[in-house]
Amino acid sequence: MPLAIAGSGETLELVDVHGGLGLRRRLAEMGLGPGSRFTVETCGRPGPFVIRVKDSRLILGQSTVSRIFARPCGHQ
Repeated sequence: MPLAIAGSGETLELVDVHGGLGLRRRLAEMGLGPGSRFTVETCGRPGPFVIRVKDSRLILGQSTVSRIFARPCGHQ
């Protein structure tokens, strides 16, 4: 599912990024690579998404979250 439709509090696993090498590289540098797990703190509709990856909080715009695909992995 696209990250753009995720709800607050969901824990997800990144499956794929539909974007160019630049976007994939930037996300990987922030800790978001295939298989990485993260929690949606705030789902911005409209506005940015706030997600927690490990001990970091990331803010992602609508353009980015519409290109990130993830699957639920349960609460941890």
